[in-house]
Amino acid sequence: MKLSQAILREELVVFDGKFKEAVKSQVPLLDRIMRFIVNRKGKQLRPMFVMLCAKLCGDVTESTYRAASLVELLHTATLVHDDVVDESLERRGFFSTYALWKTKISVLVGDYLLAKGLLLSLNNADFRVLQILSEAVAQMSEGELLQMEKSRTLNLNEDVYYTIIKGKTASLLASGCAAGAFSATQDEVATQKMRLFGEKTGMAFQIKDDLFDYGNEEVGKPTGNDIKEKKLTLPLIYTLNNVSPSVKRNLIYIIKNNNKDKKKVQEVIDVVKDSGGIAYAQKKMNAYRDEALEILHEFENEEVKKALEELVRYTTDRKF
Repeated sequence: MKLSQAILREELVVFDGKFKEAVKSQVPLLDRIMRFIVNRKGKQLRPMFVMLCAKLCGDVTESTYRAASLVELLHTATLVHDDVVDESLERRGFFSTYALWKTKISVLVGDYLLAKGLLLSLNNADFRVLQILSEAVAQMSEGELLQMEKSRTLNLNEDVYYTIIKGKTASLLASGCAAGAFSATQDEVATQKMRLFGEKTGMAFQIKDDLFDYGNEEVGKPTGNDIKEKKLTLPLIYTLNNVSPSVKRNLIYIIKNNNKDKKKVQEVIDVVKDSGGIAYAQKKMNAYRDEALEILHEFENEEVKKALEELVRYTTDRKF
């Protein structure tokens, strides 16, 4: 991500200050938690997409910074809530908010982040940007709930899987890219192109995340975690649809009844690898990546295009 960070060197400094200001609170406990969250936020991948999409279409404006802050606020809120839902004690190698402050405070912190994001847009009349990103919030919730529903029955085909990840992961990146473009141009055609670009990139990003469950890289979650949570991801869906009925029955039995048994989980992982599930998912991931790059090449700013291409390729080449 070196080119992206170099192009956005000044903008990232400005964004960092504005984001810190956006989460400030007059309540000492809440302000302490906000400092904890700010100090542990990740690579700022989503804000970089927002600002680079603005640069691709025009210039980074004050509205762009607010859009980038809103994206990061929404993303952070969902992570805080996800850790409560998953009862996760770690986030990016550190204690999670849930681990330190438990359920009630974590839920309220997530709500606070959502409210701050909404107010940031409303108080500055960024109504179109707010509309774009509010659609993502609804889609994220729908995607997560659909995944929970399907995990209970283990009844999931490939098309439903794409619907789930389009909602729970791709929608926020798609909306962020769209908001970035709109903040610079107010051009709806460019906005929709960048929305589709972000969606394709987000789909590739989530498939890569799902592939980590079958690898050995240190990714901040144990190998086989999705299987333990009965999440049917693309490598497993492909496998279930391409093995013999007896093998399929055995895999489903393990996922339903032995999903906490490390040896049994490893058995599922081995079958997925041997059946070509990993290779199939990688092929689909690369197809989404290439579709995103094809949209990108319709624009003219070569330097920014290269930076965005670097970010897109990072989503599929990353090791964690």
